[in-house]
Amino acid sequence: MTDRVRRSNMAASEGPSFWLGNETLKVPAALFALNRTRLCERLRSNKDVPKKSIVLLQGGEQTNRYCTDTGVLFRQESYFHWTFGVTEADCYGAVEVDSGNSILFIPRLPDSYAVWMGKIQPPEFFRQKYAVNEVRYTDEISSVLASKNPSVLLTLRGVNTDSGSVTREASFEGISQFVVNNAVLHPEIAECRVIKTDMELEVLRYTNKISSEAHKEVMKAVKIGMKEYELESLFQHYCYKRGGMRHTSYTCICGSGHNSSVLHYGHAGAPNEKTIEDGDLCLFDMGGEYYCYGSDITCTFPANGKFTPDQRAIYEAVLKSNRAVLSAVKPGVSWPDMHRLADRIHLEELTKIGILRGNVDDMVKVHLGALFMPHGLGHLLGIDVHDVGGYPEGVERIDLPGLRSLRTARLLVQGMVLTVEPGIYFIDHLLDQALADPAQACFINNEVLSRFRGFGGVTGSAKGDPPL
Repeated sequence: MTDRVRRSNMAASEGPSFWLGNETLKVPAALFALNRTRLCERLRSNKDVPKKSIVLLQGGEQTNRYCTDTGVLFRQESYFHWTFGVTEADCYGAVEVDSGNSILFIPRLPDSYAVWMGKIQPPEFFRQKYAVNEVRYTDEISSVLASKNPSVLLTLRGVNTDSGSVTREASFEGISQFVVNNAVLHPEIAECRVIKTDMELEVLRYTNKISSEAHKEVMKAVKIGMKEYELESLFQHYCYKRGGMRHTSYTCICGSGHNSSVLHYGHAGAPNEKTIEDGDLCLFDMGGEYYCYGSDITCTFPANGKFTPDQRAIYEAVLKSNRAVLSAVKPGVSWPDMHRLADRIHLEELTKIGILRGNVDDMVKVHLGALFMPHGLGHLLGIDVHDVGGYPEGVERIDLPGLRSLRTARLLVQGMVLTVEPGIYFIDHLLDQALADPAQACFINNEVLSRFRGFGGVTGSAKGDPPL
């Protein structure tokens, strides 16, 4: 089925939708109605969820820049977006588990809003916009919920296993009069987010398609003497102009030369500021975001359009591991095993190049692969670029070099979306440590390795491909 047919099928869904016009994707509110239905079905099958339970979520808040009155561009809290698809700030949402009835609570805006921010829309406007059953004001939460006489409010509290941060649990004046359970909801809704619906997959295909096109425009535009940030700007421009993507999924990484070995380059202390030089490899890791659904694309290419023999050798080694994983990945396989597969191919190829010498099985025993690929093979992708659900109860992180960086160690299940992004990096800090360790140094041909110092890195990604 072609992208155009898929998009027209989703666009044909009845009811309201999110659409930014032109060639952007039309996303039906039915996507979020289905998410709510799936969540309620899971909760109803949970023996710890009694009848007359109500899910209560708090959306993201509009914030200002530090102590100023300058607003920070708002992006919805991810769990709230998954459940309601609401773009406005300062809302709450409730779902009655037994019936699936949905209630959106919007802020009661002051008259001054109409002067500075635009028309104040009535509740009925939002009921139709988001296809929910009821819309009330946030100052009515306590009385509206009390009228439902719930047995328990299910609030969201849990740890994000990537960041270590705890989700924000819904709170409002008067919540103390209700029985609250903040333990049941998080694992259930996170697992719902792990498995994507067909409509969610279409949004992810769209975000990754536009981001891939943007990368191609960047590659065509690169010239020696340009600043890295000029290419970041071009990527963002294309994603917004052609795809309606006001946000990126993460901070753009535009590493050239030695900067391409910095895994999360592009941060405030290193803001894609280097001048691109003749002979540099460019490793550009950037992804646009549409309606909170993300993408994650990495491209590595020579700035002058022609690989050196050493650059080509490393590029082809990573390409080989990428293709091997894509051929092996399917429901039921272990994601750590896919990481191990990529590691082994890297070691085999680095031995052929001459950087390593000895028996690959012995290299594996001393975790030599992590010297060149210290990050995990890839991660779940969805509303968050590092999507939730990587380590549910019963799935433990493997505390070994390289493997401990995996953002999930799960067996793969149909409907998951993951990135496949093996890489070979030459990071001085890690190379110096390995050369000082006799268990690893015995495998390294330092004379050959010296040619690759300052080389940077190569990552090859396959992201947003058809799900398992």
